Amino acid sequence: MNLYYLAPMKNREIRTVNVIRYVTPLREGGSLPAIVDADDEFSYVLKFRGAGQGKKALIAELIGGELARSMGLKVPELVLMNLDDSFSKTEPDEEIQDLLKFSVGLNLGLHYLSGAITYDPLVDIADSFTASKIVLLDSIITNIDRTHKNTNLLSWRKELWLIDHGASLYFHHSWNNWEEKANKTFPAIKDHVLLSKASQLEEAAANIKEDVNLTTLEDIVSLIPDDFLLEESDSFSPEEKRKAYVQFLITKLSNLDLLTKEASDARKTSV
Repeated sequence: MNLYYLAPMKNREIRTVNVIRYVTPLREGGSLPAIVDADDEFSYVLKFRGAGQGKKALIAELIGGELARSMGLKVPELVLMNLDDSFSKTEPDEEIQDLLKFSVGLNLGLHYLSGAITYDPLVDIADSFTASKIVLLDSIITNIDRTHKNTNLLSWRKELWLIDHGASLYFHHSWNNWEEKANKTFPAIKDHVLLSKASQLEEAAANIKEDVNLTTLEDIVSLIPDDFLLEESDSFSPEEKRKAYVQFLITKLSNLDLLTKEASDARKTSV
């Protein structure tokens, strides 16, 4: 099994590993993720449950990453990561110490792509079909964080890899009127870093319809641990939330032609 990239598959699983060493913080990330080593002898970028957006960012990361993988896009392997309370006790930096303390338990990690560099839009490694699929993916998951300012794309071994989907699915920060939000389009797509390269939007949409269906979405959402779905302030149960995520995404998928037209129209005005 290739631990850097898992091909789309039925009955997908997500591995659970234990953090054994905190290596270094990644301070360019607003939520202060870190490179850590795990007991499977691999390194990961750890996304903390105790960071600003909490467990909902981890849910968005998991759904966005696995949906991208289902579309045939390259995403580092996602794993669940157990963090115990020993790390905060030996960390001298107070900010990181607090983050570690509030993140004891289950977190989310992405396989660390050693040597990867941030995608540069001026260096053309994004083909038009891949760019089109990424644009439509981000329309579906309402990802506001793939712009020229912050691409959340990596170039690794001359291939394009997707990371950081935690700002997606922002409807779940307030469950009010989520059904109505599912039927809205995504005007923010006009700022997408790959929009100018996305010249095969209709072909990409047809491909997505072939690769992603209700079963795909149910499989992805089933990967979310109950622990991530439990919030003291919420009245919804984990199962009710899972159903809501699936319904939101299937509604977006059913409106894919509208999202495609919106992206195409935005592209015409920007190219």
